[in-house]
Amino acid sequence: QLQASGGGLVQPGGSLRLSCAASGIIFSRKSMSWYRQAPGNQRELVATITSGGNTNYKDSVKGRFTISRDNASNTVYLQMNSLKPDDTAVYYCNAGISRGSYYYPGYWGQGTQVTVSS
Repeated sequence: QLQASGGGLVQPGGSLRLSCAASGIIFSRKSMSWYRQAPGNQRELVATITSGGNTNYKDSVKGRFTISRDNASNTVYLQMNSLKPDDTAVYYCNAGISRGSYYYPGYWGQGTQVTVSS
């Protein structure tokens, strides 16, 4: 089970920190990712962190978003800074597998709404 939290309404330029607490999986062995889905759009991969701590980001969020993990508490985070209206979406966490440069999604959590608006 994956439980995401931390979404909300924020002004452009603001920050939010999303959290996703995992249970029932061997968290330390999983790659973890954040996806997002805006209305009318497909779900897209935003950021991934492997079991070894390697990270990868969607180009449009590089330098603004940071994914991190705490294996002691089975939690993955997404720190989002300099938020833009285009970042508005429902954000989902996922526990999956990384093979080379590919991420294979597995378990999904429920989404958390992020709205960037003045």
